[in-house]
Amino acid sequence: MADTIFGRIIRGEIPVSFVHQDDVCVAFADNAPQAPVHVLIIPRQPFEDIIEADDQTIGHVMNIAAVLGEKMCPEGFRLVTNTGRDGGQSVQHWHVHLLGGRELGWPPG
Repeated sequence: MADTIFGRIIRGEIPVSFVHQDDVCVAFADNAPQAPVHVLIIPRQPFEDIIEADDQTIGHVMNIAAVLGEKMCPEGFRLVTNTGRDGGQSVQHWHVHLLGGRELGWPPG
């Protein structure tokens, strides 16, 4: 898999303020937020997408996303993961978007 911006962030080559970090994943505010709260939760291991990721990592990343969502968006939040071109995936390193801080309409996009 090609190197991505997320790999450079995880290695400390691009500075960000982490809102969470552990041995499995990191989380930080999106630099182009689509909601008042827009956090990216990214596994340290560079899985291309959720299909490639193992069950343990998926569970951990989603648990961290839920914990952060409950803390940062007490009125509710949305978790999004894009897979493939048609799914809108723009970075080939699996990640979860945590969106909240306002009422989110449906359908998205």
